[in-house]
Amino acid sequence: MAANNMRDIKRRMKSVNSMEHITKAMKLVSTAKLRKAKSTFEKTQEYFNYVTESIQAIFNNTDQVPDKYLEGSREIKTTCYIVVTSNRGLCGSFNSNIIKMASAEIAEDPEEPVIVAVGSKGRDFFAKRGYEIASQYMLPPENISFLETRAISRPIVEMYDSGKVDEVILIYTKFINSMEQRPRMVTLLPFAIQNDPDIPKAAMEVEYEPSVEEVFNYLVPKYVEIMVYGAVVESATCEHAARRIAMESATDNANEMLANLSLTYNRTRQAAITNEISEIVGGAEALN
Repeated sequence: MAANNMRDIKRRMKSVNSMEHITKAMKLVSTAKLRKAKSTFEKTQEYFNYVTESIQAIFNNTDQVPDKYLEGSREIKTTCYIVVTSNRGLCGSFNSNIIKMASAEIAEDPEEPVIVAVGSKGRDFFAKRGYEIASQYMLPPENISFLETRAISRPIVEMYDSGKVDEVILIYTKFINSMEQRPRMVTLLPFAIQNDPDIPKAAMEVEYEPSVEEVFNYLVPKYVEIMVYGAVVESATCEHAARRIAMESATDNANEMLANLSLTYNRTRQAAITNEISEIVGGAEALN
């Protein structure tokens, strides 16, 4: 009986040890990918912050923004949700947090939503629940270039301009630091003019050529493209950070399981040895 228990424990120890090797290797890979993704994120973040702040300053410095882009200009009936998740799992609560936020928002929407899925996890979740996926982009987030984000954002802006959707909401993961990432929801369209005193006001009235409408018809799609690309880059960084944390935790748990199994094995082995000695001593006394 003890021999069978020891055999089972050794088999389980071997299995846990193999798992520990896999999770440790995945942790190292995620660490390397995080370093690369974080470098890309930091390089682009300053640029994107400057561009988006400049565009927002233009919006806030003029009263000539076309009404169709302004909050309150139309009744919100159909909303387009851009949901950024990953294509792979084993990254803790990274995907579930995004899906939970998106699900809660969509559940309160009285109309049928338009869902644009960036990443297979979000696509699969909503597709299984009967939602129609308007478009999907399954490239790994870290491999999506700025040019490719046009394929994501341009059809959305066209749907907004044509009136097929009345609101565009972007849901992605915001990078706080390597240990913390938070889901975030941003309304891209319609644009809410902010009366923020910190936003610098233009000293002179700005004239738009060839026309205000043409300038903003060019500017707004660029703003959406930049916001979507920034969200994809940031989400890729968060994914690798979350996977590194998850694999580190899994490795620590495997090591703890190995220590407990080793202790149990040694106790079982010691008990078996003690039992054999007792049987030998008992047999010797019986012969006497």
